[in-house]
Amino acid sequence: MFEHPDFDVYRFDAIPLDRDCFLMDVTYIEDYEKSLLSVFSGGDYKPIGYISYAAVRRINDTSLEVSWYPVLDRFHEVVITLPQTEFVTCVGSWRWDEKPHIFVKSTWLEDLYLRRHSIFGLVDAIGVKEAIQKGTLTRERLLVLREEIDKLGKAYPQISFISFADSVLIKSNWSVGHVKSNVRYTYQPEIFITTVKELRSIFWRILGLSAYAVLTQGTNEYYEDSLLHISESKNHVCLNSLGLPFADLMAIDEAARLHIREKVHEPSDLYIDEHFYHSLKFTFMHQKFGAIKKYSYTGKIMGARGYYYAAQLPEILGNLE
Repeated sequence: MFEHPDFDVYRFDAIPLDRDCFLMDVTYIEDYEKSLLSVFSGGDYKPIGYISYAAVRRINDTSLEVSWYPVLDRFHEVVITLPQTEFVTCVGSWRWDEKPHIFVKSTWLEDLYLRRHSIFGLVDAIGVKEAIQKGTLTRERLLVLREEIDKLGKAYPQISFISFADSVLIKSNWSVGHVKSNVRYTYQPEIFITTVKELRSIFWRILGLSAYAVLTQGTNEYYEDSLLHISESKNHVCLNSLGLPFADLMAIDEAARLHIREKVHEPSDLYIDEHFYHSLKFTFMHQKFGAIKKYSYTGKIMGARGYYYAAQLPEILGNLE
């Protein structure tokens, strides 16, 4: 297969990095070869099957780190892992300007579209230590705070809220959608910006404290559909997620605090992971001329370098479509 000299067949450890490519179901591999062979002999190109836009970012010993672009109505980059066991082959043709096609096993690709992905956030109050010293964080105020967050949770049932009185973890699941099932595309990151605004208002109104937020998004290897699991005995709460996204939240938070101390940037309302930031639907003028800067951070678990944007909430809200 793919023996014609115009085909470029790439080994797993030699796939081009940081270059546009496609993920494709191995089911279409024979039809794809026939279509290209027809082109090589002067025939017309015939589209075959379905493709997913992607770019390989890093080759590990037994997996590929891939940027996956699952939808076309917004720029949305999701970092996924493609195990070598699910990889079939990678083929393209530079002579015919045919981008590399990474053929993968059918079950893995279908699961990629059907699995739940997640948005994660941390909203943290500012000046808690001083408020404790002044005695202003009374039990009565904290109970009112809890009641207000309960009300907010009722208004946003698609988001889970885990509160610690002075901070709140928020999480929401979303799906890409799949043409062969009833699963639909449900990604709405803009709701998190509104939720952060509401939580900041609650902290200020009840406790007299400002608050900032850290936001990120990505894949969720925990395949349950529900946002939370609460045990029958009510003393075990599971967020139905690996700890990695929350470690990234902490890494961004830590980097932002360091950069503030070193006067790299001023304190901000929002610290947004770059993948989340670019997935927001901004106005055209903001996309073209927006001056919000990004800063680097290092993931705690994977050790990979990432970037976050330090932004003020009114500027983000004012530039959303």
